[in-house]
Amino acid sequence: MNDELLGGRRKALEDSFFAKENEKLRQALQEKESTQAKREALSAASGVTDDSVLDELIALDISSDTLAALSLVPLVEVAWADGSIDEKERSAILSAAEHAGLERDGASYQLLQGWLAVQPESKVLSAWKDYVAALSNTLSADANAALKQDLLGRARSVAEAAGGFLGLGGKISSAEQAMLDELEQAFS
Repeated sequence: MNDELLGGRRKALEDSFFAKENEKLRQALQEKESTQAKREALSAASGVTDDSVLDELIALDISSDTLAALSLVPLVEVAWADGSIDEKERSAILSAAEHAGLERDGASYQLLQGWLAVQPESKVLSAWKDYVAALSNTLSADANAALKQDLLGRARSVAEAAGGFLGLGGKISSAEQAMLDELEQAFS
């Protein structure tokens, strides 16, 4: 009888152990499939095929739904370059968002609103640079030049929106110019 009791407990412990291990494996597989699905959706939306860049975007909670906001990172970074966002800069960014087709109730617009309220972490700019580098590898020289001109032109417009201190001096602060220069380097 002792052998039966011990055998039954052993069997129950084994079943419990293997059930927990199976659950861990199932969760790991589900997570892997979810990450792969996110990679595929981001790749389809962006044209980027480099898994390391896609994984970096996923880690920042950038999805195919919020990818459009990533194109506005240069504008946000220029606006924050001097430590705060001027109302004219905010207006210029929101206008650019509208022009880009971001809907006010969409995920990209909400992400952008968060970036306008609180300066994004430096890893957002880093992810944008990696995104641009990966995207540049997939574009022709002409398309890459057009993308660079468009993005930097919109960023420069935001920098010029505030118009200098009390309308005097240059329209672009030295901090904003430094950010514009850094953004331009991402295309090299």
